[in-house]
Order: sequence, then C-alpha cells, then structure tokens
Amino acid sequence: MRIGELARVVGVTTRAVRHYHHLGLLPEPERRANGYREYALRHAVVLARIRRLTELGLGLAEVRDVLADEEGKDLAEVLTELDEDLARQEEEIRGRRARLRTLLEAEGGLPAEGPVSPELAALFAGTAHLSDSPMAAKDREIIAFLETAMPAGERERMVASVGEALGTPEAVAGAAAAYALLDALAGAEPDDPGVEEAARALARCVPPGLFPQAGEVDEDDHVLRALYADLAPAQAEAVRRTMRLLGEERR
Repeated sequence: MRIGELARVVGVTTRAVRHYHHLGLLPEPERRANGYREYALRHAVVLARIRRLTELGLGLAEVRDVLADEEGKDLAEVLTELDEDLARQEEEIRGRRARLRTLLEAEGGLPAEGPVSPELAALFAGTAHLSDSPMAAKDREIIAFLETAMPAGERERMVASVGEALGTPEAVAGAAAAYALLDALAGAEPDDPGVEEAARALARCVPPGLFPQAGEVDEDDHVLRALYADLAPAQAEAVRRTMRLLGEERR
C-alpha cells in the first residue's frame, strides 16, 4: 500500500501518517527501488490502534506509552486514568453549568459588567437604580475586575464585604449619596472643598473587612495607579483621602 491508500483504509489523513512517523509512533517502511514507501498490513494495524486511542481521548504522549510500554503501563491502566480524568472534567462541567443557570435565572438578568459570581450578581441587582451614576458604574466595573483577579479566598472575603457595604437600604442610600458627591467632582480641581466631603462620605460606606489594616495600602500599587489615572483629578484626590481616612481609623 502507498501512503494515500493506507490513510484512506484507516480513515486518517496522509498528513497525520507523516506526523506519526515524525513522532516515532508509526514505524516507517523501507523505500523500494522506485523511491516509494510500501506499507504492509502491520502498519495499518498500528495506525488503526493509534486512531482508536486518540478517539478515546489519549494524548499522543500517552499513545506512545501504550504502544512502546515505556512506563510499564498497560492499556487498562492508561484507560483507567483517562476515565478518572474524564469523571473530574464531568464534575467541573456540571459545576460550571450550575453557575451559568444561576446567572441566567437571576432576577434582573445579567449585570452590565458581564458574568460575575451569583453572589455579586445579586448585589448588583439590588443596586441597579444607581446605574445612572457614572461613579457607581465605574465602581461596579472595578469590583467585577477584582473578583476575577483575586485569589479564591480573598475574592470571597471581598464579595462578603461588598455585601456588608450594600446589604441594607440605609447602606445603599449612603452609597448613593457618596456617588453623587463624587460625580459632582468630575470637572473640579483637586483642591475643591467638595473633595473632603466626598472622601468622608465614601469612607462611611466602606466596611472594615473591605479595607486592609493600617500600613498595608501601597500607594504605588499598579492597580491603584491605574484607578487614579482613570478618574478625574478631584475624584482621584477624594479616593486618596478616603484611603488615608480609613487607614487612620484602622490604626
């Protein structure tokens, strides 16, 4: 058989056959006097086995182990490991689908910030009436970003703290007042008298768990620098003062 005939019989491409030769999975036949390779039945048997193993989900390195028995693993052992790995993947997929259903069925629909945890989506739904505030919208974007970027433990603590900050009608009203003061600073200078008022209003909205202990805030942190750069000068100054106020309270 020529390479095209071999590939056609087994149901693979000639490119795949050459790739398996390159990886050492399929022995290369000797060339005849005319320069063509002549494939025998044993090549078709090995190639068919490679195809069956890859269709089961084995990677080519695992196929090599099965064919060459380099690690002393027999086929049953390799397939058992594959079955266990697929079971883990199924469990992960079920968990992801459950989270998706929770998001899709949430009251108020998906938040504008995109897919976030169900807990954060519920919090955002409870503050949807604040969406007319540019500063509130920016705050939600930052919170959604932090939830994605933080390690799991810190993420859960952050979401719980946000829930504490927005968990009552009084807290939401306080946040709305702080956002309004910050929105009013959009065209102001950093020395505007409203900066101090906005900083104090914002500080009252922040629960202890959402702010680190005194001395732990790094003003040169790249995320903070990006946040300040994204705000109007007076708004950035208000956030800096809020940080200082909270730091003094946590001493």
